[in-house]
Amino acid sequence: MMGQLVQGLGADHVVWGTDAVWTGSPQWQIEALRRLEIPEDMQKKHGFTPLGAAGGPVKTAIFGETNARLYKYERRAALATDRITAMKDEYEASGAARSNLRYGYVMPSRG
Repeated sequence: MMGQLVQGLGADHVVWGTDAVWTGSPQWQIEALRRLEIPEDMQKKHGFTPLGAAGGPVKTAIFGETNARLYKYERRAALATDRITAMKDEYEASGAARSNLRYGYVMPSRG
């Protein structure tokens, strides 16, 4: 289905959305889409292009660039230096290994 959406509409018309307000964190769904690739035999048979890397242009468009454009969000570049990005960088520098049942950054105890 993702191949059909990207082929038919273009990655700049496909957006990520979730009703996570009701179901909790969709982190597993995000990780699944970040890892998703269209198998080579399907690419050849149906003319699909690869989805590419998690940080590549297709998935970046789907996960946020398209919405930023649609909602005319012009401060996107500022997010590269905000507090959340700094915490994420610190987390990744420490090995990015899960230390509990939650994904992402967890405030260390002040014990």
